[in-house]
Amino acid sequence: MRESLPRRIGLVEALAVVVGTTIGSGIFRSPASIANRLPSPTAFIAVWVVGGVLALCGALTLAEVASALPRTGGIYVMLQEGWGELAGFLFGWSELVMIRAAALGAVATTFAEYALRLFGSTHAESDVVHHVAAVAIVVFALLNVIGVKWSTMLLGWTTLAKYGALVFIVGAAVFVGSSTHGISSPAPVGTVTTSAFGIALVAVLWAYDGWADLSFIGGEVTTPEKTLPRALIYGTLAVIVIYVAANLAYIAVLPISRIQTSPLVAADVAQQLVGSWGVSLVSIAIVLATIGTLNASLLTTPRIFFAMADDGLLFRAIADVHPKYKTPYRAILLSAGLGVVFVLLGTFDQLADTFITAIVPFYALSVAAIFPLRRRATYQPPYRVPGYPIVPALFVLATLYILASAIVDPRTRWGTLAVLGGALAGIPVYYIARRHRR
Repeated sequence: MRESLPRRIGLVEALAVVVGTTIGSGIFRSPASIANRLPSPTAFIAVWVVGGVLALCGALTLAEVASALPRTGGIYVMLQEGWGELAGFLFGWSELVMIRAAALGAVATTFAEYALRLFGSTHAESDVVHHVAAVAIVVFALLNVIGVKWSTMLLGWTTLAKYGALVFIVGAAVFVGSSTHGISSPAPVGTVTTSAFGIALVAVLWAYDGWADLSFIGGEVTTPEKTLPRALIYGTLAVIVIYVAANLAYIAVLPISRIQTSPLVAADVAQQLVGSWGVSLVSIAIVLATIGTLNASLLTTPRIFFAMADDGLLFRAIADVHPKYKTPYRAILLSAGLGVVFVLLGTFDQLADTFITAIVPFYALSVAAIFPLRRRATYQPPYRVPGYPIVPALFVLATLYILASAIVDPRTRWGTLAVLGGALAGIPVYYIARRHRR
């Protein structure tokens, strides 16, 4: 067993991880693609509400499992305990080769777009975006190598900034005034289908993603049996409230047709409400928001690779702890390197869709792990999910619907199948790694 990571993260820092990881690029960047798939204001708002309910179902369930298994690695550990070592390995494999690199790339891309707009650059659609994003990934990887306290401190301040930006937009829409043409405008007949709603839900879940990331650093949380459930539940509720309010503000200020062509919708709403100074203020907050999410992602996810290497399923050196900073520095640098590759090769939509398609099945399995775990006499969680078994079952069924929608839709079918195939490609890798471990 390698050197363990010390428990240094309290409730405030844990809440900042949940809120700070979740509120990132999605709420500021995804509304355009969602509006294109759901050109009905009612459906546009409904999909955000449904996504919030699903995120809450997942968070409530994960709060129980995480409180019972407060170890570094989070979902990786839950899958191992609930479904066996192969399930845990496939999650870690997918995180390594697809999931986390795509997430880092998408968040860093949004950071670069808003940063360039803030400084008046005309290169928002050029390769400059990708290069700025790559540099950002490297910088925040190095910050996380230096230490947990530095990264959690930065996460706390950026979380306040991003939440404040959304509160500002909502408040401006209420007090400065907004039109209602966005909410009242009808959608073309036949444009909202069950399949389209499912595909839009993929983008919404990208925006809500982050509620599970706290579990990855469960081994570094103080009094985890109390802190993990509280942070997961309260943090997720705070995100749901501000997300629904922000999207109501978007749709009240801009018609749905305008949102469809507005990749930087928060800045455009601020421009409409209070002019150029509002755009600058919101852009600064969004740059800080994406910095916070990028930082949080590099804080949490490398712990998966640390745990896998500690189990002998990746090169043992990846589990090395820095002698001075006491951080899993090799795992952090590995995550950052793959993120740089992805951000240089993919667009925001490609990266976001890859992330959600790849991670949704593992979210479903980690939530469903509660069923076999509850049948064990030794399983005694300090917190139990309310509404069991309906709450976890609802989440699992919804993920199956999302995957089915992505496969049925010809626009996303082959990309979805390719991502799922990439995850299953880890099966032979697992058996090779297990044989090598022996």
